[in-house]
Amino acid sequence: MSLSVPDRELITETLGREPTSEEAALFENLWSEHCAYRSSRPLLTAFDSDDDNVVVGPGDDAAVVELPNSETYITMGIESHNHPSYVDPYDGAATGVGGIVRDTMSMGAYPIALADSLYFGDFEEEHSQYLFEGVVEGIADYGNSIGVPTVAGSVDFHSGYEGNPLVNVACVGVTSEDRMLRAAVNESGNKLVLVGNATGRDGLGGASFASEDLSEDAETEDRPAVQVGDPYAEKLLIETNEQLIDEDLVEAARDLGAAGLGGATSEMAAQGDLGAHIQLERVHQREPGMNALEILLAESQERMCYEVTPENVDRVVEVVEKYDLGCSVIGEVADGNYVCTFNGETVVDVPAEFLAEGAPSHDLPTEPSPSPETNIPNNVDIESAFDTIIGHPSIASKEWVYRQYDHEVGTRTVIPPGHDAALLAMHEATAGDEEIAVALSAGSAPNWTTSAPYSGARAVAIENATNLAVLGATPLAAVDCLNGGNPEKPDIYNAFSQTVEGLADGCKELSVPVVGGNVSLYNDSPAGPIPPTPTIAMTGVKYGYETPDITLDTDGEILLVGDFGIETTPSLGGSQYLESFGGSDQFPTLPDTPHEVVSNLAEVAEDDHTVAMHDVSHGGLAVALAEMIDSNVGAEIELSNTSIGPALFHEQPGRAIIQTTDPEQVQEQFDGIAPVVRIGHGTDTGTLSITIDGQTITRSAEQVTELRSAIDQEMT
Repeated sequence: MSLSVPDRELITETLGREPTSEEAALFENLWSEHCAYRSSRPLLTAFDSDDDNVVVGPGDDAAVVELPNSETYITMGIESHNHPSYVDPYDGAATGVGGIVRDTMSMGAYPIALADSLYFGDFEEEHSQYLFEGVVEGIADYGNSIGVPTVAGSVDFHSGYEGNPLVNVACVGVTSEDRMLRAAVNESGNKLVLVGNATGRDGLGGASFASEDLSEDAETEDRPAVQVGDPYAEKLLIETNEQLIDEDLVEAARDLGAAGLGGATSEMAAQGDLGAHIQLERVHQREPGMNALEILLAESQERMCYEVTPENVDRVVEVVEKYDLGCSVIGEVADGNYVCTFNGETVVDVPAEFLAEGAPSHDLPTEPSPSPETNIPNNVDIESAFDTIIGHPSIASKEWVYRQYDHEVGTRTVIPPGHDAALLAMHEATAGDEEIAVALSAGSAPNWTTSAPYSGARAVAIENATNLAVLGATPLAAVDCLNGGNPEKPDIYNAFSQTVEGLADGCKELSVPVVGGNVSLYNDSPAGPIPPTPTIAMTGVKYGYETPDITLDTDGEILLVGDFGIETTPSLGGSQYLESFGGSDQFPTLPDTPHEVVSNLAEVAEDDHTVAMHDVSHGGLAVALAEMIDSNVGAEIELSNTSIGPALFHEQPGRAIIQTTDPEQVQEQFDGIAPVVRIGHGTDTGTLSITIDGQTITRSAEQVTELRSAIDQEMT
């Protein structure tokens, strides 16, 4: 990439001269779509980030939220490493984990959990499996090595990701008011200290690379733009960061990510309304003969920049050397401009705010897409549909993925991967005598947002909130990773805009503040654009660690709660049913008051009469029921006065299966809020039997397990 003519003209006019080559490269990267959100910034005002519990909202490396009724803070952050993961799936995914962990550290927090949401092309394609395997291995090796558990996430396979997979990684950390850090520098004369791995030439121009469509030769031509991770250095950096905070040696912090040293230090200066003087030759380097531009823009991993008072510099150096990491005092905070010199020559001299925050927004046209017509495939055999959908790689068990992750390290994981959401014990926090837990759910639904960008994105918010509610957790806050194709194409930008609006409205309706996030555009390749993919990571709070089981019992009646189409003919838009068998339809009816539905689900989950509970969404009711049986416990289900396909396979979120010994209480709880239908009871047969419209499908737990193991069978 290079500076556009309008950008160069604006820079030249503002500086009163032509930029140096180093300045031009800095502006190119910091004004890229990846860093400056030039196409998405006008849309992001749709999100509501205000709430009594929000301590730090959008704009820093991660958000900070206070756990209610405690003095404990959690941090939330999310980022994408999409293009790098296509070029080099292992290192691209691994460094995505490393980057979001350092974002967490820069807020003064200790990372306690990861969630990864992954999107690949059709599973049957050899190249999709190659990317899938490399990405999962990269996440596993890095996360396991640094001792941060990966506890939640999602995996989807869709033809739209054939030429451009998505790797979205979220991190939750823990901190407190007296430990929290910000990126903004505080005082002129304080030193800037670079800590961590030596700087090399890897990752050069990574921010620019992430802001353009992938080419046919990206896997070879763009390899230098992909960073190489070192998780063992990252683990040392985590512990170094903790000790520096414990000893109160740091005034401000920023990790070195996109645009490297130049990006981190100019943003720190800009946020503090100050400047900086940096001597680039002081940076500890691992390759000989590096020039100023390479030192400024290299995205070598496992590096942090700290603002340190002069009297604390020697102690900082001692702590860093104890952990065998590199350390350079590279300059100081100053009044005036952001200035970089190299061997005595000034190579950068610009206003920090103009460099870091001065990129103009784009005003892009949109072109609405037509709404889908209703065209439901006829004569689909119920048994064939059940087997096909439950065995589809997007629906099937993801055990092959999460068994590679150490999800128990840190002794916090109460509910591990494989459930609706993860549950983490917050050992630092109590509310009176009650223990506090944080629930975490993350993911999106490309079929939904392809079918109906606005409603599909709104549904993504409801789905993640429902995942928390069935554990008894009340949604607290969310961060989003907004993925789209080339925004310069009006139809692509329109769909992206609709997903932003839908996700924002969904979170507002749920009273969930969106406290931060990431935007990744230009996810376009010769294979075409990706589906608009608004990934969300949502946390919730729960008092105590007891949750309903996800597996049914022989005791208790089985209810379906929240299905707004059950008494008519539910819509199938966005469903795996239509994706597998063809056709089109409108998106399902969503609840008008999702906050009431979700809050009441959370209350029912805490009720002593509740035996088992599971959300209903991807794959529909049939899939959710199949996931609730085992070799000892089955279910007999009967549905009447409804169509087979829509009833069993539509994917309206905000629904749950509840097994309870007091069905009347559940019906009373949801009176006037959501439909409640009694659909069956548990058995001791280990078999699922569903009767609908005079037809019965029966599958044993062993058959269901075999169907759900499609990924495991192929990948092993």
